[in-house]
Amino acid sequence: MVSVATRSADPKGVQGTPPIDAVSLAIIEQLQEDGRRPYAAIGKAVGLSEAAVRQRVQKLQDQGVMQIVAVTDPLTVGFRRQAMVGINVDGDLDPVADALTAMDEVEYVVVTAGSFDLLIEIVCEDDDHLLATINKRIRTLPGVRSTESFVYLKLRKQTYTWGTR
Repeated sequence: MVSVATRSADPKGVQGTPPIDAVSLAIIEQLQEDGRRPYAAIGKAVGLSEAAVRQRVQKLQDQGVMQIVAVTDPLTVGFRRQAMVGINVDGDLDPVADALTAMDEVEYVVVTAGSFDLLIEIVCEDDDHLLATINKRIRTLPGVRSTESFVYLKLRKQTYTWGTR
């Protein structure tokens, strides 16, 4: 599967990002349906030329609004264990979040409000890899007070069509 992941679109430009117009949102929606859709087909659907679509897609990528990636099923490429890990931190969150971001096993790092300071998703080869990642790498980071792991038993839904409204 090829997918388009968008970052918070912030259509009104509230958080300092430039506003995204309706045509760019329509382009994103087209790519979320099929990340390999030809620019000519997208142009026809949104009322632009192929070249104009190409330029807009490049601009959206350059601005960090979206990226076009191949999304795999971890089980089919040798990763047998996924987990969400809630982390509580003493002191400044940034150094811990930065260290987690640098780990290959960590797919998402989210600063949260609530029971945990950070939530991360990790993908590992097996249970031993999961244990080593949590016990030897995450729990030993300076500032990490506690972790709680939520091991995935079965993935029922995974979609990347959010982000346009």
